[in-house]
Amino acid sequence: MTSSPPSGSAARELLLAAAAAPARARGRSLQAALREAVRSGRLAPDTRLPSSRDLAADLGVSRGLVTETYEQLTAEGYLRSGRGAGTWVSGAVRAARPRARDLAPRAQGVRVGFVPGTPDLSLFPRAAWAAAQRGVLTELPHEDLGYPDPRGLPRLRTALAGLLTRRRGVVADPELLVIVSGVTQATTLLGHVLHARGVTAVGVEDPGSPHLDSLYPTTGVRVVPLPMDDEGLALGPLRSSSDVRALLTTPSHQFPTGIAYSARRRAELLDWARSVDGLILEDDYDGDFRYDRAPVGALQGLDPERVAYAGSVSKSLAPGLRLGWLLVPQALAKDVVERKRTMDLGHPTLDQAMFARFLERGDYDRQLRRCRQAYQERRDALVTALAEHFPGTRVTGISAGLHVIATLPEGYGPEERFVARVGAAGVAVRPVSAYRHGDATAPEGDPTVRLVLGYAHLPPSRIREGVRLMAEAAGSHAVA
Repeated sequence: MTSSPPSGSAARELLLAAAAAPARARGRSLQAALREAVRSGRLAPDTRLPSSRDLAADLGVSRGLVTETYEQLTAEGYLRSGRGAGTWVSGAVRAARPRARDLAPRAQGVRVGFVPGTPDLSLFPRAAWAAAQRGVLTELPHEDLGYPDPRGLPRLRTALAGLLTRRRGVVADPELLVIVSGVTQATTLLGHVLHARGVTAVGVEDPGSPHLDSLYPTTGVRVVPLPMDDEGLALGPLRSSSDVRALLTTPSHQFPTGIAYSARRRAELLDWARSVDGLILEDDYDGDFRYDRAPVGALQGLDPERVAYAGSVSKSLAPGLRLGWLLVPQALAKDVVERKRTMDLGHPTLDQAMFARFLERGDYDRQLRRCRQAYQERRDALVTALAEHFPGTRVTGISAGLHVIATLPEGYGPEERFVARVGAAGVAVRPVSAYRHGDATAPEGDPTVRLVLGYAHLPPSRIREGVRLMAEAAGSHAVA
């Protein structure tokens, strides 16, 4: 298949500088410039070049100079020509074409990966999403393709406020909702706003999400790890951290321990926030996925002026959509919206309109039910497989979310050696210690193996296979 001839203006742009060389060096300059254009791939193989007459006219040089250039590069193999067939870039030239690298996190050499955090991307509702896209492209007013309200399209904020009120028990004023590109951006927005208001430190759950250690410092705020107890974030260390006036928590299903904050601890945290004029950022990363009972309502519903609420579609649809929301207290709304405006001028309007339509037509509720059923089945498969291949394993945390905490029976430690051994067998797992802030290793000499096992992205058959491979790799080395 051949390419159409480039326009005279395109050829002129490639060779204009060479054509402006002094007359004595002009021929060599044209040859060098054309040779480099072929080598670099700016002129692709099988591209037809302009005739010598047309190119000479475009460059303002003699036709003989262009003819000589074509003949020289044809002799060298860069070009090819035939009587009446024109002049073409030779297909024999292998141009140095830089390729874009993919830096997305990928598991290399892994047969079964239990690393948490990813949903089953095969459950993405392609047909319903495509229908939403067609509908939006048909009905979207032209003016909505302009720069949006930095908070997000009113249509989406209205639909989303209704969903969050109904499903998560939040106090959702659509005027206080900001559409963001995931919880990471929500966290960053609040970090900048809090820093501008004099907040120097934010408390985070320990264990918790390790990326917070690098995220908050970019906003000028220091991270203070705070330990957990059986009811949630421990109050003693929090109260003794006098410079902490903001917290990031996952109270409905703490990551990674899997506990739900007790009602008493929720009330105590709100009392703390009021006493220090502080703020709690609630990351409701998987609040819709509770399997043994109705999900616990969001903490934000108890005090909307002390709790900012963040969520996304990363666990329910796909993280690649980069679509989330931040519900802020009235006192912070103006500053957060202004920071969002200066950061990116608002979230893409087509994506917002599609998600709004998806919500309005009930497609998102159907997707949540579909995922909930699939993930509950997979959790059950994982628990059953652990009981079969690692008898005596203790699975802790509420029946919810996309991961479990599995404490293996004695004899499989130390943890670091166990993770390395099963990793060599192609099974990727992460221990709880990997989610500690600072030192990400278990205490030296600790024989206990506690694993954070993600299951949502794996079908039951793969879960069973992965646990079997893990047992085979570790079984013969277990100490009785």
